[in-house]
Amino acid sequence: MKTDIILAGVGGQGILSIAAILGRAALNENLYIKQAEVHGMSQRGGDVQSNLRISDRPVASDLIPLGQADLIISLEPMEALRYVEYLGPEGRIVTNTTPFVNIPNYPDLEAMIADLHGRHNVVAFDVDKLAREKASPRASNMALLGAASPFVCLEAEKIRQAIADVFTPKGEEIIEMNIKAFNAGRKYTLNHSN
Repeated sequence: MKTDIILAGVGGQGILSIAAILGRAALNENLYIKQAEVHGMSQRGGDVQSNLRISDRPVASDLIPLGQADLIISLEPMEALRYVEYLGPEGRIVTNTTPFVNIPNYPDLEAMIADLHGRHNVVAFDVDKLAREKASPRASNMALLGAASPFVCLEAEKIRQAIADVFTPKGEEIIEMNIKAFNAGRKYTLNHSN
């Protein structure tokens, strides 16, 4: 059992929180994890990317080789497409379709969305809208985590517990908001993917 995940987004979107929660859930299950992070200049909207490898066997490297990722989880469509060469033949992409326009020559959004929908094993939707409607605009990353959760080698309840563990210092209301967003994202994928 293993899941090799590329997490991608823009600084400040909460990608590293997703990595922390999945890492906590994996450790709580006595699984092995390795993680490598590349931080952009988050205060300027730089790209943030993390490799997260979860396995029931020791993991030798924290970097995922080209063509071997099981999953790309991205809070931004351009960032999802940036890492497709890392995706394995049966790999999946779970991404937000709402852009974070942080550069003057940002690619054409319609073309990117068409590219994403033209690929197999893609769950692409407006994660920001779902989070806003079901929980809070600040919980988009947890809605995205929920949407990706059916494709991770961890039980949903274990991920919910890790969300509670990570957000405990912020109080019960924040925990509930984030779990609500997680549940909404998970429900979306279970209802819309094949």
